[in-house]
Amino acid sequence: FFFREDTPPSKYPRYFACTTGCCERKLKMSAALMFRSALRPAVQAAGRRTAAATTLCRQTPRMMSTYFTPAHEYGKVDGKIATVGITDFAQAALGDIVFVDLPEVGDEFEKGDSFGSVESVKAASDVYAPVSGTITEINEILGDEPGMVNSHAETDAWFVKIEMEDDSELDDLMDAGAYKEHCEKEAH
Repeated sequence: FFFREDTPPSKYPRYFACTTGCCERKLKMSAALMFRSALRPAVQAAGRRTAAATTLCRQTPRMMSTYFTPAHEYGKVDGKIATVGITDFAQAALGDIVFVDLPEVGDEFEKGDSFGSVESVKAASDVYAPVSGTITEINEILGDEPGMVNSHAETDAWFVKIEMEDDSELDDLMDAGAYKEHCEKEAH
């Protein structure tokens, strides 16, 4: 990702866009994300998290954060909605995706329940809910274009949107750094 060139370097960028050109959308950065990003260097410089920083982080709503499961599902969280799909690592392991089975809007799932499946030329795999909640939207494009998961697994090829019941369930999931380490261990 790159920051817009027309944004003065002294200001926080308002938009960012994908450098590969596959994503035309410009995503607006939230004020909370910018504030936490500005706070992070000060906290790191202190060498420890201060009580004030810890309290602030817990009071800030979880916006535009991505979490990962050990089974290679992701959840991009914006408020109480988690956009869920399989990771790029998972799609690469599966090979060419030929079918995606999704639930119905309104279905309820507990964390860890299978909510759908993915079939490829190599294998079939269940997809598990990273959080408990109710399905609010499904990505109907995947019914006609399941191969989109291979090219846009963590962007346009999301599977479902779940309204979370309890966002504290996110605490059990991995952040991007921990997930990267998890994938490196699995690859070896």
